[in-house]
Amino acid sequence: MEMLQTVVLAALLAWASGIRLYLVVCAVGALAHFGYVDLPAGLKVLEHPWVIGASGFMLAMEFLVDKVPGLDSLWDAVHTFIRIPAGALLAAGATGDTFTVLTVVAGLLGGTITAGTHFTKAGSRAAINTSPEPVSNWGASFSEDLLVMGGIWTALFHPVVFLVLLGMFIVLMIWLIPKLWRAIQAVVGGLQRAFGSRSVASP
Repeated sequence: MEMLQTVVLAALLAWASGIRLYLVVCAVGALAHFGYVDLPAGLKVLEHPWVIGASGFMLAMEFLVDKVPGLDSLWDAVHTFIRIPAGALLAAGATGDTFTVLTVVAGLLGGTITAGTHFTKAGSRAAINTSPEPVSNWGASFSEDLLVMGGIWTALFHPVVFLVLLGMFIVLMIWLIPKLWRAIQAVVGGLQRAFGSRSVASP
């Protein structure tokens, strides 16, 4: 049972970090701080009020920025260098505070899962932002908030169900990422052609 809890916690932190890093850090840290969750030694730092406060502040920032079309994609681009290593570190920390083979494996797999969820999110939002209206952007953003909160609840109270759903999500992610990449390439190509034609016409 202890191994199952470790696997689920590592998987949750890795998966959620690619979508809402600050939400999962703040939520899990607060739950542990108030005694609802017992974190392993490698993640005890998440319970500290300063960590909860800092992640809560960044969560509020992300909540607002993520609702603005265009600015959300810029935020995602910057967080490519934050979410992926953070997800790997959190997944590794779920195995304890000692450097073991399990820690390395958890870090590698956790970073891979985080990268997959991050690029799926970023690619989806980039494709959605091709639409001029903001409603679809807001819908996607609120859906991501609810998805992560639902994932946290499911992982803590129904761990086996969470692992099954995570497996289905990974399969969907593998199928979706190449299609999102082609869509992003088409958008970038269209922008390059548009700006190129303007620069030619301006003289």
